Amino acid sequence: MECFQDDSLYHVFAQVIKLHYHRTHTLLDKVGVYPGQPGMLFSLYKKDGQSQKELANKLNIKPATATVMLNRMEKAGLLERKADATDQRISRVYITEKGGEVCEEVKEVMKIINSECFSNFTSEEEILLRRLLMQVRDNLMKVCDRKTEI
Repeated sequence: MECFQDDSLYHVFAQVIKLHYHRTHTLLDKVGVYPGQPGMLFSLYKKDGQSQKELANKLNIKPATATVMLNRMEKAGLLERKADATDQRISRVYITEKGGEVCEEVKEVMKIINSECFSNFTSEEEILLRRLLMQVRDNLMKVCDRKTEI
């Protein structure tokens, strides 16, 4: 089957990505979060006080991208940055009370999306799909520069 046909794996996969992004964006917009921000919130929720560099590495994003994201999230009151107590050159990032509340809302959004995506799947089908998608990811990681943002 040719990849440009409407029922090809390539075409269907592209549709799934677009629809998932659109649905995620719509639901996250309702809680005042941009699609790239949940990972940052979850990372700080699990371990508060990480440096900007640690966060960028953990999320596999460029430091400049992290800075822009952190500026926007700080403006929204979701987090705050403070100088490290022992090394003033390091900026530590802390989730605020509002950020914690929004993080809980984002968790609910993710549950909704998960439910909507897999509502008619058996648990065996979910396990198989997960394994197949991990295989696709691994195949792509072999040919992509691992420092590319994911």
